[in-house]
Amino acid sequence: MTEQVSMQDQIKETVTNNGVVLFMKGNANFPQCGFSGRAVQILNSLGAEFVTVDVLSNDEVRQGIKEYSNWPTIPQLYIKGEFVGGSDIMTEMYESGELKTALDT
Repeated sequence: MTEQVSMQDQIKETVTNNGVVLFMKGNANFPQCGFSGRAVQILNSLGAEFVTVDVLSNDEVRQGIKEYSNWPTIPQLYIKGEFVGGSDIMTEMYESGELKTALDT
């Protein structure tokens, strides 16, 4: 229980101390799934500066981020501490221009 609280605290610290955070499988240079790769491509195309967290390197992070957001899938994008969504939502927001607006404000 204490360990789980600690992981939630670590995740909260990560998403609040970095402007844009992408929890993904792999890293920005070597995504380990197509959805994570698409998320990286979208952020790169918008010129966003972002931090990635590889959930495959730590099972506690992988499970912890799903509980933190109450969202079952990876990748997960956070902007200014707020959960935005996964790859499909990022794609929709990218196509509508909402994602660029969220990144710029």
